[in-house]
Amino acid sequence: MNREGLKKILKSYRTPFEEEKNFVEEFVALTEDPLAFLRERNEGHFTASAWIVNKTRTHALLTHHRKLNRWLQLGGHADGNENLMEVAMTEAREESGLISLKLVDSYIFDIDKHIIPANAKDPQHYHYDVRFLIEAAMDEPLTISQESKDLAWVSYETVPDVVAGNESILRMLEKTSKSEFVY
Repeated sequence: MNREGLKKILKSYRTPFEEEKNFVEEFVALTEDPLAFLRERNEGHFTASAWIVNKTRTHALLTHHRKLNRWLQLGGHADGNENLMEVAMTEAREESGLISLKLVDSYIFDIDKHIIPANAKDPQHYHYDVRFLIEAAMDEPLTISQESKDLAWVSYETVPDVVAGNESILRMLEKTSKSEFVY
């Protein structure tokens, strides 16, 4: 997937969730920006995430993000790589140490635009996060990266409490919890 491939997939992206529908045009427009895949685009840039679940869809792998101090899905910056599927897989591997990671579908699983607060290095900006659904084995050992305080398989029942109402994570949870979503 390159920039044009991403643009094509985004144009055809369909979701029953209003918040995602509202992001699609902005995501498509961002593909036109030469800096879209670089952190140097201070207004905001593409990132890629992995919604990692076990095969039976009872648990999700979450990371306690060191800088944001919140439980989130694994993912990170594109750093110039226009293949966001590849970015999501790389980040998942680097942030978990898992080797059993398997992409469920090459289609985009979810999109989210969210604000990242200013820090000593960067001004406040947006992440245009493109997410992919990935399966992994729960019995494989986890390796916590420098970007995390912790890493854990969280049961679907407790995800809402752990993520403190993070709507985008609850949306991904709903997508993998309900039978009408076939992934």
